[in-house]
Amino acid sequence: MKLLVLGGTWFLGRHIVQSALTRGHEVSLFNRGRNSRLFDGVEKLCGDRDGDLASLRGRRFDAVVDTSGYTPVQLRAVADVLQDVVEYYLFVSSISVYRAFLPGRHYDEGAPRLEGKEGYGALKARAEEAIEEAMPGRVALIRPGLIVGPHDPSDRFTYWPRRVAKGGTIVAPGRPSRPVQFVDARDLASWIVRLCEQRRTGPFNAVGPATTLTMERLLNACCGEVVSDARLTWIDDADLLAFGIQPWTELPLWIPESDENFGGMLLADGRQAIGAGLTFRPLEQTVADTLAWDRLGNSTAQTAVRIQPITEQREAALLAGHH
Repeated sequence: MKLLVLGGTWFLGRHIVQSALTRGHEVSLFNRGRNSRLFDGVEKLCGDRDGDLASLRGRRFDAVVDTSGYTPVQLRAVADVLQDVVEYYLFVSSISVYRAFLPGRHYDEGAPRLEGKEGYGALKARAEEAIEEAMPGRVALIRPGLIVGPHDPSDRFTYWPRRVAKGGTIVAPGRPSRPVQFVDARDLASWIVRLCEQRRTGPFNAVGPATTLTMERLLNACCGEVVSDARLTWIDDADLLAFGIQPWTELPLWIPESDENFGGMLLADGRQAIGAGLTFRPLEQTVADTLAWDRLGNSTAQTAVRIQPITEQREAALLAGHH
């Protein structure tokens, strides 16, 4: 298969390229060439999807994986060049396209999408519509939630194995049996390549199964992969909010379950993706591999998507007040 990857050198994209190469496919990358040291021997087409698409003209591909599209303008521009010369288009979108995440409510691919053209989620929703309109019947819409694992630039998952490895008393947020969801980038990448091989179309919530993974399970897995004196102190949503903790950032993967707009964000129904072949490696492997990568110093660079987790001083103050 001749596969074009739009992006391909940033977190999920690099795992997709590696998976495609491992499976014997011919891969071309289209990006701005800012990380050209990756993937020697792979064809690299330099350009900018916000204006310079010249290197894509006159080319044919069996499938396209779009990891870098954010706006309908970008998707229409690429479709104008490629819609007549590719058989299949896979767009990596986001669960952020959904209108609301009601507390305690699971949601599937048929949930209402955001309206308008303001904000990340709404723009992703309009981008989905743009590519479906341009290439009807040939599009897969992949809607991940939190993507984790080695090369994650955000720190939204890496914080937890790193914090447990550091040891001491740790703030464990919310209810221990609270469901959490994420997907290892390597599992998502290999599945995406298989979807391209099979030409599977339609929308898919690419998330971990919410019925089997809890915050307690995650933190226990972190504790099991390191040698430390880590001790978990569970603090409920109300006390965390009273202290002013910022959900999702200061304590990653924590969202108050009663939040009217986001309380159910980690309750996506992923059965459609699982039915289409998405599988998940053991949680312990994701934790161990992420921590090993982090310890190499690969996650220290500041990026636009990197969060700022709770500081050591603020965590100590929270624990002191709780006791």
